[in-house]
Amino acid sequence: MNRPIQTTPPAAPVSILADSRLAFIGGGNMASAIIGGLIQRGLPAARIDIVEPHAPQRDKLASQFGDVRLHEAPNPALAGSDLVVWAVKPQTFKEAALACAAHTGSALHLSVAAGIRTGSMRAWLGNGRLVRAMPNTPALVGLGMTGLYAGAGVTPEDRRLVEAVVGTTGRFLWLPQEADLDAVTALSGSGPAYVFYFLEAMRRAGTEMGLDADTALQLAIGTFVGAAHLAQDASEPPEVLRERVTSKGGTTYAALTAMNSAGVADAFVAAMHAAQRRARELGDEFGA
Repeated sequence: MNRPIQTTPPAAPVSILADSRLAFIGGGNMASAIIGGLIQRGLPAARIDIVEPHAPQRDKLASQFGDVRLHEAPNPALAGSDLVVWAVKPQTFKEAALACAAHTGSALHLSVAAGIRTGSMRAWLGNGRLVRAMPNTPALVGLGMTGLYAGAGVTPEDRRLVEAVVGTTGRFLWLPQEADLDAVTALSGSGPAYVFYFLEAMRRAGTEMGLDADTALQLAIGTFVGAAHLAQDASEPPEVLRERVTSKGGTTYAALTAMNSAGVADAFVAAMHAAQRRARELGDEFGA
């Protein structure tokens, strides 16, 4: 069975970036997270181009990152880019790609757009050096989890460049099949929202049991953070960790029995299948 190759991010300024010029198509939150990480690792802001059509966002990027080169629309200034990062919404990807294709034909392309497949990207960009990424929002604080898939035209050196860029936002892993990215989207791409959903529920429960909302939320957040670290460092699977803190007849047992009776686990799994289906639909809908 093919297994993903897990990788940890580089720990120091990455030499492969030293002479690279990067272009970002779209300057929203995910692009900002990557750009901030790159600058922090030592890439000069002046080596980064950003195409952002919305003037208020361009002003924000200029204030945040200083010497980055900002553009309202694609233009020949992008022609010297070694890597183009696609941080646009799936529904606008095709239009943006067709507008950029004349200027970025020789570059390596890295897409963080959900659903848009390499076949569609290749048709629009006329380029086979394509990597798809599915990051998540903890990238904004350097704790992201990103799934990566490399198209057939991607070289080992291209992979190292992508790793250097994505590694500024947290951890990543390479996937053997492009279709796996739909599952990554459902599991980790959308995953932070699931955590926030449970934090909301825990805060509500805390207030119903007499705690103030801030106290309940801080207890919930601290529990998630600690449990996640424990799971990350443990050699045992989650079910073993769960069993260790579940004494039959105890409080945790009572809570888990209530959740099992309500079908929480099955509903949670069904929700992620729904997210996976929607990821496939995005590719079908906007990849033509």
